[in-house]
Amino acid sequence: FSPSFFPSLLPSFLQIGAFWTSVTKLGLHTKPRMPPCDFTPEKYQSLTYERVLEIHKQHLSPILTAYFPKPLLLHQGHKEWLFDYEGNRYLDFFSGIVTVSVGHCHPKVNAVAQKQLGRLWHTSTLFFHPPIHEFAEKLSALLPEPLKVIFLVNSGSEANDLAMLMARAHSKSTDIISFRGGYHGGSSSTLGLTNVGPFKTELSSGLGCQSTMCPDVFRGPWGGSHCRDSPVQTIRKCSCAPDCCQAKDQYIEQFKDTLNSSVAKSIAGFFAEPIQGVNGVVQYPKGFLKEAFELVRERGGLCIADEVQTGFGRLGSHFWGFQTHGILPDIVTMAKGIGNGFPMAAVVTTPEIANSLAKSVLHFNTFGGNPIACAIGSAVLEVIKEENLQENSQEVGTYMLQKFAELRDEFEIVGDVRGKGLMIGIEMVKDKMSRQPLPREEVNEIHDNCKRMGLLIGKGGIFAQTFRIAPSMCITKPDVKFAVEVFRSALIQHRDRRAK
Repeated sequence: FSPSFFPSLLPSFLQIGAFWTSVTKLGLHTKPRMPPCDFTPEKYQSLTYERVLEIHKQHLSPILTAYFPKPLLLHQGHKEWLFDYEGNRYLDFFSGIVTVSVGHCHPKVNAVAQKQLGRLWHTSTLFFHPPIHEFAEKLSALLPEPLKVIFLVNSGSEANDLAMLMARAHSKSTDIISFRGGYHGGSSSTLGLTNVGPFKTELSSGLGCQSTMCPDVFRGPWGGSHCRDSPVQTIRKCSCAPDCCQAKDQYIEQFKDTLNSSVAKSIAGFFAEPIQGVNGVVQYPKGFLKEAFELVRERGGLCIADEVQTGFGRLGSHFWGFQTHGILPDIVTMAKGIGNGFPMAAVVTTPEIANSLAKSVLHFNTFGGNPIACAIGSAVLEVIKEENLQENSQEVGTYMLQKFAELRDEFEIVGDVRGKGLMIGIEMVKDKMSRQPLPREEVNEIHDNCKRMGLLIGKGGIFAQTFRIAPSMCITKPDVKFAVEVFRSALIQHRDRRAK
């Protein structure tokens, strides 16, 4: 992530004393009670915190990406819980940037990984091994026809990079469209699809990519209280009827304008996240993607669903995010939750498109389809089914959305609560009338106060103004109750600071 998404680390190292003073002032009586956990972490016996900071400064990336004024040094994880080097316990409601799908160190996934580790670590795709074929069969069974050909890679950026190549090879065209606010990776080519300012580079990259208006019914020019597929609607009013979204029609006109003015007559494709992740869980008007896909196909383009954050049951009502829109993509990309944190990703497409790629280039990936990765991928799919985690996402996620919506009604700075299942965004504003983003330093204070009380949440949005809630799919309603209490306490503390 970029520096603008995070508070500067440098002054914080000089203010650790002030940090602990503020924790003391918080008082135990104001701190919500954390749900019990029957797991005891091992004693930390590694590098000192000070040595970690020193090594990081000397040898790791100079881009400041760590959360919090005093960055967390994590030691161990168990289900929805994380433990730091001092043994402090945290409820993880961001799951390693929407990545830990079935819970940290899930015992079944751990056992499968350890067994495969003792059998075969690696072989390239020049040779066959059962885990890759077992996983391919299980994954393909979860996707509709004709999405049955799987290419295994290692990250979401790699998956989207390959999908771009596929679309161009099949269409024999170059131009690809993506939403403003969309995030599709950080490679030199996928940076053209990524339209969040801090990720953009002054160097040449992502040639042939064009952005189009994001149909955001909260921050955009059109939309309101009838427009999105969520148990919680924006409080912004609109004249749309439940079965006829005028906002969708307005945004489609903007999409047509992009097609008519910014790309060639024939295009390669259109990338869309079913719900935007990095941009703060932004949802589109109902019916928009279906109509947009039709317009893209009229131009000879392919439609690509980026399921890196939305897939594998996280949205609750469906296994894949594209299914919530009633659409069938030509290509689906996936990563993150596919391996519960193990580096793994995939591109799934049709035989016809796969053959177009095969005729154009000898595609090869040294680590794609790694035996350990595929064994883990199969175990993750089994756990999702055996433990009814998609259903849990639906039930607990809807409950959580409604609880956070009550805070929106209570606090003026909570502008919008949105999402589906266990992918939730809480957009912070100066006030509900203006919808101007809450200043970054105030967002950071709320974020840090949540951490001090034992809750870890994410941040996103063009102005880093939205809290991102995306816990592992194993969380419970008591976990949600604690998280909402912590967040409410952090909002009260913010209100008190502002009053002073």
